[in-house]
Amino acid sequence: MKTSVLIQNGVTTSTVDLIFRLVKLIPWPDQRRAMGDVTLSLLKGRHRIAEEVFGWNRNTVALGVREFQSGISCVNNIANRKKPKAEEKEPELLDDIHVIMNPQSQADSHLRNTLLYTNMTAQAVYASLRKMGWSKKTLPTVRTISNILERHNYRLRTVAKTKVQKKRVHRCNL
Repeated sequence: MKTSVLIQNGVTTSTVDLIFRLVKLIPWPDQRRAMGDVTLSLLKGRHRIAEEVFGWNRNTVALGVREFQSGISCVNNIANRKKPKAEEKEPELLDDIHVIMNPQSQADSHLRNTLLYTNMTAQAVYASLRKMGWSKKTLPTVRTISNILERHNYRLRTVAKTKVQKKRVHRCNL
């Protein structure tokens, strides 16, 4: 560990532990700025040494240094980075899938869950959608259609036929 910067500034290991615990108590957007402040004050702005000493991510520390120097906080909008689902892009696709699947599906015979069982495959749904007028460019792949069916509680397996239950005779060896 490169402790020369710490020794030059007179920072002991107990002070490092205290700083680590205090910075951890700060809520996240301000925590990054506090990491930058500590790095500038004690480590001469060296984010790689902050990674070694405190265990912080050096990219996060570098961003915190820039935020501390400029006074402007970066906003992470991670929630809006997700790719929209195929049925969100094309809402009428989901309606057409329901039109195709509902006549072909049946509920569990014991009504133990809300899944609909069908003997229709995702490939067959894809072919039916093509027959309904969907072009290959606007239609998602077969795997994506399979994912859509799973998300909307269509279970892609053959429908179990009713079978007569045989009585089992249990023999005990006494």
